[in-house]
Amino acid sequence: MGPHLSTEQNPNGCTTLFFLRVNATPPPPTSIDRKKERKMFAEENGLKGDPRLQAITQAIRVVPHFPKQGIMFQDITTLMLDHKAFKHTVDIFVDRYRDMHISIVAGIEARGFMFGPSIALGIGAKFVPLRKPRKLPGEVISEKYVLEYGTDCLELHVGAVQPGERAIVIDDLVATGGTLSAAVKLLERVGGEVVECACVIGVPDVKGQCRLIGKPLYVLVEPREVDECF
Repeated sequence: MGPHLSTEQNPNGCTTLFFLRVNATPPPPTSIDRKKERKMFAEENGLKGDPRLQAITQAIRVVPHFPKQGIMFQDITTLMLDHKAFKHTVDIFVDRYRDMHISIVAGIEARGFMFGPSIALGIGAKFVPLRKPRKLPGEVISEKYVLEYGTDCLELHVGAVQPGERAIVIDDLVATGGTLSAAVKLLERVGGEVVECACVIGVPDVKGQCRLIGKPLYVLVEPREVDECF
């Protein structure tokens, strides 16, 4: 995924910039697209007031000026260090997908690998990695997608997904949804049925622009902010 800057003015007048692994922003969806493209934050979908969401948010570290000046990086490695918050994250996804007859949890390289296997174990599904080029040793199929400054590619092992298998796609953060859309296309090319995409963090500014080719998106929390500029 290519680098992208998203700015937001916070109450003290400082500009927060989020460093996101995203694709070039697609054109706004039509009214028909909006009916098909659904973005659901957990708090708005049955978990309003759930203390687990606050614990997840608080466990995510904001690293100012990384990887360069002005960028507020959403660091999920601290979430992994907090075993309770990490368990909350996995449990919420498991509770959502346990009864949806999901047989595949597909994780996008690399941070989707941090959550996908645990979710797969929790719902009794197999984990399928979607990797960058030349990382998988066997025969693969590829799906290219456009970045803001070029192109990238996801690859899938041939035979990892059987026709008719129901799948979800997992990643850590979503902005425009271009990479998730590429993952959906890749799985559907081999006959998989993508039920939903899911991310830990979702940027609220792009709710109406998230292009997931008709697939719903489930998000736990919004990006964290910092109280002061450094």
